[in-house]
Amino acid sequence: MKKALLAAALMSAGVVAHAQSSVTLFGRLDAGIAYMNGIGTNNLGTGAGAATRTTSQTLLESGYWGTSLWGMKGVEDIGGGNKVLFHLEGSFSTATGAGPGGGELWNRWATIGMANDQFGTMLLGRMLFISNGIWDFDPFGQSNWSSASMVRGRNWPQSSNNISYQSPNWYGFDVYGQYAFSNATSWNGNGTTPQGREAGLQLTYTSALFQVRGLYDEIRNPKNGSLGGPYADTINDANVSEGPFAYSRDYMAMLNVFLGAFKVQAGYEAIRTAGMTGTAIGQPTTLDHFWGGVTWQATSAAALIGAIYHVNANNGGGNATLYTIGGSYNLSKRTLLDMQVATVQNSKAANFGLNANNPGTSVATGNPTLGKAQTGVYAGIQHSF
Repeated sequence: MKKALLAAALMSAGVVAHAQSSVTLFGRLDAGIAYMNGIGTNNLGTGAGAATRTTSQTLLESGYWGTSLWGMKGVEDIGGGNKVLFHLEGSFSTATGAGPGGGELWNRWATIGMANDQFGTMLLGRMLFISNGIWDFDPFGQSNWSSASMVRGRNWPQSSNNISYQSPNWYGFDVYGQYAFSNATSWNGNGTTPQGREAGLQLTYTSALFQVRGLYDEIRNPKNGSLGGPYADTINDANVSEGPFAYSRDYMAMLNVFLGAFKVQAGYEAIRTAGMTGTAIGQPTTLDHFWGGVTWQATSAAALIGAIYHVNANNGGGNATLYTIGGSYNLSKRTLLDMQVATVQNSKAANFGLNANNPGTSVATGNPTLGKAQTGVYAGIQHSF
């Protein structure tokens, strides 16, 4: 009898422990058709060399409205108000089936940590860098043609070797911070590791009527730990982006205003380098980025969005403005249709594109030629699970 009772108690304990743990598989698939004109090309026919004229392109795309991704999240309640968490997440292309480059299965998130309702959440591992905090204040939610376009992807990177802390909500305020080690023998980085030191701090206040956020971050050059670096040969190597678009300090001030069916959003982003010398005219060391937009939730299923993004680059880098309208229609809780029309108008010294292309005049960047516009339209479908 005693053995039977003991066995029953052990079985009950196992059921309770199982009930306190959960693992969730999730994902998102995004695909559509995009048309763009004003894409730089030349007569070489190799995709190399400087662009001398422009052309157009129609393509099946993945991730224009939102990154296609999949992953797992888990939580275990260990008692005393404490939980152990993990988060694994990787991106892929629905157009080709290819995963992320560099052999990183979980290129977006690979974290483990602990959470407490009273004291907050701490995570360790790889995660989206804190500059992605612009997402909540970007009218197009950092879609492919949005705030990242005007800073060439500076505000949507991932970060390895990271420790993050998210506070609870205190009377409407919350704090979020990250600190990422270079893992080099020099604290900020010295060329022995692929990442320099990275860090950032974000303060948010949220009420029923509005939300404000201030954000500071820095990304160090892994070659020498500096906040900047020499520009790569962007005519022949379109895969290297330095200067303010890669290694710099970033200051943001952002605002959401909630007006019934309307949400008004605006922000300012100041990107600054330090110690950059000898840069040629047209190679900026600082950027000032402004944006504003309105989302109208016309019905429970349909939303319309309009936004303007503008960037000024110093040192003769010119300026550019992205004008865009679009929207989405929810076919269900998990599936939506999306559409966007956008154009980038460049000053004579600038060549910003709709996509967050690397700097330079190489055909491989996809940028327009200097001073020319780039215009596009896309329509797609997105499903989440």
